[in-house]
Amino acid sequence: MMPTARDALLDAALSALAGLPWSAVRMVDVASAAGVSRQTLYNEFGSKDGLARALVRSAADGYLAGVDRALGSAGGTGDRLAATAAWTVRAVRANALVRGLLTGCWGERLPRPVHPAAPTASLVPAQRRADAGTPTPAELLGQVGARAVAALDEGRPPHDPEVLAATCEIALRLALSYALVPTPSGTEGEVAPLVREVAEWRPTG
Repeated sequence: MMPTARDALLDAALSALAGLPWSAVRMVDVASAAGVSRQTLYNEFGSKDGLARALVRSAADGYLAGVDRALGSAGGTGDRLAATAAWTVRAVRANALVRGLLTGCWGERLPRPVHPAAPTASLVPAQRRADAGTPTPAELLGQVGARAVAALDEGRPPHDPEVLAATCEIALRLALSYALVPTPSGTEGEVAPLVREVAEWRPTG
């Protein structure tokens, strides 16, 4: 499927952000790199702030799509949580916007998101979801946890809902700790064995 003008513009903006702080990224350069007119860019996003919000929302959507793929992979609870944790480590290290979304740490180089508590009105219909839908770190972790519980609570074997929810949260927080403070090996798979152990641990006695 051919990318849309919106997709091309988001890709161009993300590429520009890799080399420049957001304050130095120019709309005319983003439009040129995407092969569209500056008017098309403004028609899609309304303003540079609108483009920033769309970039952050796109990063959140891309991360959640990867979570869904990991949770849908083969294996039991431990394997699928381990895959989700490894994806989280990889996404945080590879994408500064995902890192900001999951940690709340937004440096001067990055566009800051607008959270639902302080929405910005937009005249561009396609921008309204980005204006109102960027989650805080706690909300994003909550979304991932809820997806994990829904995907893993299949009754084979039956799970205690509270234990499963706690296990998912522990796995996600382990992943964030590995992403932010890597071990010497520095690979995303390093978190997987520990997550499997957590997921498969059962109290004795």
